[in-house]
Amino acid sequence: MADKRLLVCDDEVAVGRFVRNVVEPLGFDVRLTTSGQEFIDCYDAFQPTAILLDMVMPGMDGNEIILWLAKRKCPSRLIMMTGYHPQYADHASILARYNGIEASVTLQKPFDIDDLLAALGTE
Repeated sequence: MADKRLLVCDDEVAVGRFVRNVVEPLGFDVRLTTSGQEFIDCYDAFQPTAILLDMVMPGMDGNEIILWLAKRKCPSRLIMMTGYHPQYADHASILARYNGIEASVTLQKPFDIDDLLAALGTE
C-alpha cells in the first residue's frame, strides 16, 4: 500500500479529477468519491493518509462526515474545501479540532495547484 493515500470526497467530479491529475505524479494513491456514503464505504479499506473533503454536498454533508471521522479517531490529514463562503470551511475546521481531528486545513474553491500542494504538505 502506498505511503501517501488521498481520499477525495466531492460531488463535483471535475474537482476530483483535477486533484488526481496533480497528485498522482507525486506518488499519491488517489480514490475519488462523490457522496458521503461512497466515502464511508471506501474509508476503511483504503486507510487514507489525507482526506480532501467538500463541505457542501447533497445528502450527507462535510460536517456529518467530520463527525463520523471523529468517532473513528481519524488520524488522516483533513483538508476541508468549499466554493461557498470561506466560513463554511473555517467552521468545519473548528468542529474537527473540537472533536479531536487536529491535522486540518481549509481550501477555498477554486484553488490552484500551489494551494493544493501546500494543504497536502508537499510544497
